[in-house]
Amino acid sequence: MAKGFFARLFSGFSEIDDDFYDELEEQLILGDMGVNTTMELMDYLKDEIKYRGLKKTEDARRLIIDYVKGIMKQPEDAYDFENKTCAMIVIGVNGVGKTTCIGKLANQYRKQGKKVLLAGADTFRAAAIDQLKVWADRAGCMMIAGNEGADPGSVIYDAAQSARARKADMLICDTAGRLHNKKNLMNELAKLDKILSAELSEAVRENIIVLDATTGQNAMQQAKEFKEVMKIDGIILTKLDSTAKGGIAVAITSELGVPVKYIGVGEGIDDIKRFDPDEYVENLFAAEEQ
Repeated sequence: MAKGFFARLFSGFSEIDDDFYDELEEQLILGDMGVNTTMELMDYLKDEIKYRGLKKTEDARRLIIDYVKGIMKQPEDAYDFENKTCAMIVIGVNGVGKTTCIGKLANQYRKQGKKVLLAGADTFRAAAIDQLKVWADRAGCMMIAGNEGADPGSVIYDAAQSARARKADMLICDTAGRLHNKKNLMNELAKLDKILSAELSEAVRENIIVLDATTGQNAMQQAKEFKEVMKIDGIILTKLDSTAKGGIAVAITSELGVPVKYIGVGEGIDDIKRFDPDEYVENLFAAEEQ
C-alpha cells in the first residue's frame, strides 16, 4: 500500500470548508473505503468538527485516524487460537493465493514449535495437492491429502482423525478456490465446516478467508457471500503492498465485523505477518512529507 494515499488531500487544503468535505468524500470512496463506511465517517467528522469548533484540516486528519483506528481495532483474543489446539479452514476464490498463505502460516507456526498438519481438501484442481505438498515440504510439516476428484469431506474427516492421533497443535485445511456465485460449491464449504467441528470438537475453530487487496470492492462482495455459508473469524489480505489505495481493509472490517489478522508482504515463505491496525491507519492517512 502506498504510504499516505490521502496525503495530497490534506496538503491541498489548510482550512476546513465545503470544498474540503466534498473532496474528502470523493477520495475516501476512490480509495476503496466503501460508500457506507465513507458516509458514516463523514457524518461523524462533520459533527465532531462542528462540536469542537475545529478549523484546520490537520485536526480533521487526526479525527479520521482515531475514528478508523476504532474500526480496525482487533479483539483482544484475535490470536488466542495460535496458542491452543486449533483446526483451521482457509477459503477464498480462485487465484488469491490460499495455498501459498497456508504454506507461509504453516512455516510460521512450525517455527513457533508447533506440530502442524496440512489437509489438501482441494480435490478439484489437478495441481492443487502437488502445490500444497511442495509448501508442506518447505515448511517441514505433515500432510494428508486425497486423490484428484475425491470427496473433500472425506479428506477433512481423515485429516481430523490424523490430527488427533498425531496430537497436532494446528490443522490447516486447504479448500478448492471457488467462485463466490457458485452456490453448490459454497454450500459444500458449510459441509466441510460441520465435519471438522464434529470430528475435532475439542479444538478451537478458525475460519480464515484470503482476499486480494488489489480487487477492491470485489473482495468485499466475495467476503459477504462466503460469510453467508460459514462463520468467518479473520482475513488474510494479500497484495496490500501492491495497491495504491488500501482502504478496502477498512470497508470490509467495518461492514462485516471481521478483523484482518494477517497480510502477505512478499513471495517468500517468511513473507506473512500479523496485521498491525494502528500502523496501517497511520500509513493510510500519513501527512505528505515536506
